[in-house]
Amino acid sequence: MSTDATTPVPDAFPGPLLRKRKQREEADMDITPMIDITFLLLIFFLVCSTPDQKSSIELPSARHGKGVGEREAVIITLSDEGADLAPVYLADGKIESARLPDDSQQQRGLIEEALKKARQQEGKESVIIKADRNVASREVARIIKAVSAVEGTKIHLAVLESD
Repeated sequence: MSTDATTPVPDAFPGPLLRKRKQREEADMDITPMIDITFLLLIFFLVCSTPDQKSSIELPSARHGKGVGEREAVIITLSDEGADLAPVYLADGKIESARLPDDSQQQRGLIEEALKKARQQEGKESVIIKADRNVASREVARIIKAVSAVEGTKIHLAVLESD
């Protein structure tokens, strides 16, 4: 029996007939309501919770630090009375005769001069910067920059409680 190229050759064992399965549509779960409920619960607990005022944290005292005496340090006081720049006093307290000009460059120069003079004449290496509690931190940082321009100076910060 000869076959030519145009006639199909039957398979000896045609395998079992397979049916095509119906493609199932995947059900997507919408989690939007679950997220909404989570945020509502979070907001509820944040708004309704009240922190316990009685359990304030008591910090332990320092073990390795030592206090700085006022006689061994130059004291710079910052007041919260100013509008733009905090008034700076080169003294312990708000003494008008020790008030520095309101120009920040002049203040910087006068602070550097005072620190160099105190170091040479009295051997003071420490500086205590006292600031009222309402003084902006940028003002304290400005004075710290001026003080740190003199090498070897030890800077100590203090907060004055308002009356």
